[in-house]
Amino acid sequence: EIHIKEPLEKEVNPRLLPGELLLCEANMVYKYIQEDGSNRGTYGKLICTNFKISFLDEDSASDDNEPQFKNKIIGENDITLQCVDQIYGVYDEKKKLLTGQLRKYPEKLIIYCKDLRVFHFCLRYTKEEEVKRIVSGIVHHSQTPKLLKRLFLFSYASAAPNNTDGRNQTVMFDTLDDWRAELERTKGNVKYKAVVTNEGYRVSEKLPLYFVVPICVSEESILKFQGRGIPIWCWSCHNGAALLKMSAFPKEQDDNTSQMQRAFLDGIYRTISNPPYELLKTEDLSSSLPSLQDIQTAYTRFKQLFLIDNSTDFWATDVKWFSLLESTNWLEIIRRFLKKAIEVAECLERQHSNVLLIEESATDLCCVISSLVQVMMDSYSRTKSGFQSLIQKEWVTGGHSFLDRCNHLHKNDKEEAPVFLLLLNCVWQLVQQYPPAFEFTETYLTVLSDSLYVPIFSTFFFNSQHQKDTNTTGESLKTQSGPFKFLTVWDWSVQFEPKAQALLSNPLYTEKPKPDKSQRKTTRFKHQRQFSLPLTQTKSSPKRGFFREETDHLIKNLLGKRIGKFIINSSDEPHNSFREFYDSWHSKAVDYHGLLLPSIDGPEIKVWAQRYLRWIPEAQLPGGGTIATAAKILDLMEEVQSLQVKMDEEHCQAISRDVQSVPVLRSSARLSSLFPFALLQRQSIKPALPTSTWKDLEDEDDLVKRDDEFVDLSGDMS
Repeated sequence: EIHIKEPLEKEVNPRLLPGELLLCEANMVYKYIQEDGSNRGTYGKLICTNFKISFLDEDSASDDNEPQFKNKIIGENDITLQCVDQIYGVYDEKKKLLTGQLRKYPEKLIIYCKDLRVFHFCLRYTKEEEVKRIVSGIVHHSQTPKLLKRLFLFSYASAAPNNTDGRNQTVMFDTLDDWRAELERTKGNVKYKAVVTNEGYRVSEKLPLYFVVPICVSEESILKFQGRGIPIWCWSCHNGAALLKMSAFPKEQDDNTSQMQRAFLDGIYRTISNPPYELLKTEDLSSSLPSLQDIQTAYTRFKQLFLIDNSTDFWATDVKWFSLLESTNWLEIIRRFLKKAIEVAECLERQHSNVLLIEESATDLCCVISSLVQVMMDSYSRTKSGFQSLIQKEWVTGGHSFLDRCNHLHKNDKEEAPVFLLLLNCVWQLVQQYPPAFEFTETYLTVLSDSLYVPIFSTFFFNSQHQKDTNTTGESLKTQSGPFKFLTVWDWSVQFEPKAQALLSNPLYTEKPKPDKSQRKTTRFKHQRQFSLPLTQTKSSPKRGFFREETDHLIKNLLGKRIGKFIINSSDEPHNSFREFYDSWHSKAVDYHGLLLPSIDGPEIKVWAQRYLRWIPEAQLPGGGTIATAAKILDLMEEVQSLQVKMDEEHCQAISRDVQSVPVLRSSARLSSLFPFALLQRQSIKPALPTSTWKDLEDEDDLVKRDDEFVDLSGDMS
């Protein structure tokens, strides 16, 4: 049965950004609504521009069904060319990956996105010529290698007026004063200095124009090996200990060169190990953490769990959820990075030692660990402006190869690795464990991860500051008003209206520590079924295989049961010093403005549900989840604000123009647990369970009698 919305009665014109050009289009394209597995959908026009792929239907022309959390740049049916992951064609019910030149054109098109959306388009009713143009156009513009200056980033910057909001408080770290201010903020200016040695990029193209080194390091030393072997300052702890990073020398060198480099390093180590510097500890991240290839392999497996075509696929994989999740190794990689960051924090906080992170380029794993350490130890990095400044310092000016790691140009798949996404996953673990400690929300982190693929911001589209500088000069890149400037992603007003931006800020953020902290324990959230995993596989009963145990988990959830907590026996037991530090901190009350250590045992490491499950209705809980609580809090805040305005009017006879009200989220019972990304009207049809599962239900009559495991879901929803 096919449920069809009638074809468009009126022409729907695409909304194009400045510099955006329509390249090809196809009419009478049928877009499936894949969530319930039926053939329901709607007719419309499929277009491809130099910025995005977009589906236009009647809803695109009206503002009646706009979501409350609307992105001004990317619509619900828009896919930026950089967001396209893979494109499949369906030939006689068989899927085939589409790349390069096509000899035969498919009857269906499936587009898998890097933000984990899945689009299904039927081309049976489209004219043959239009099918050829749109399919070949989409494949060519989204999958084939391109030049840097062919990115929409340059077209938009040259055509759009640069009238961004000047109130952005993010420190960009592109001036000497920015580095000096950071040294002063962290009290590191006694032992460290900001240098201008790399002006004109005469030291290295990977290093920023300005950076910080120990005062005792000479300019001659910095120049000697193009910045390699030089300890570069990241951050100073309150006790004077500092976090440093170093770009290592290549391992394969001739003997004479190796001896010279070793002698150079010995001299550097001796210099920064003497007073007034603390004892130095080195940490070679390349040997103690997963490689970039390991990270890419794990994430590739992990994301496949969420690129769901239909309800049948979802329930088929849900039965084997825990074993599939464990086999990806993604959560274990997150745990290992968090553990390493805790080890570094222990050296800085308790041992008062300087820590030197070493990596071949010092622009990948070093960025993750140094950022995590600062988020854990510096409460400023847990504010929105502080976190954004941290990303600028460690990643953008720090030389992380966003262009290569995100594979924006499709030039080298071997260089691709989701390193920045790994950091956001690690930070999310802290945010969900200690919500009051962060000024930003998980929605902020989700939107930030989506912004990786929006090529109107320069933040995530260059490999280095040098590459950006060399590509923003020249006669061809000047506008009528002079040389153009790229937008920065930190100006959230470009993407969201003020009401939507309110969802990026945490209303329960504790701005000041409460004076009475005695007897106060940190909030512990109950372990939720689908989002976490034990480190080691629990032993299954002789009568029940692991598959059967997982089937029981599915059944219990369908009947409103909960799963008990796992008993974890970690096979990777930290050494005594680390474990003592870790256990000692977790035994005390949490200071939300002090040191924060994440819980890393077993089910404490969870799947970032909002990002990975937001497009899957089967995984949503209508009227429940944390958003129901957040909605009530936002309603209460709005009421308090309106009362404050009335009081000001009575006492001052003046209306405060600067008061911005937070969004009103009435009827919270209608909100999905994955709001604001899931639309309110989207509902999942109850699936038909496999025969084997129904048989299990019939055999397990005693399930409903297990009173100790029953959870009243209706109570949770309210």
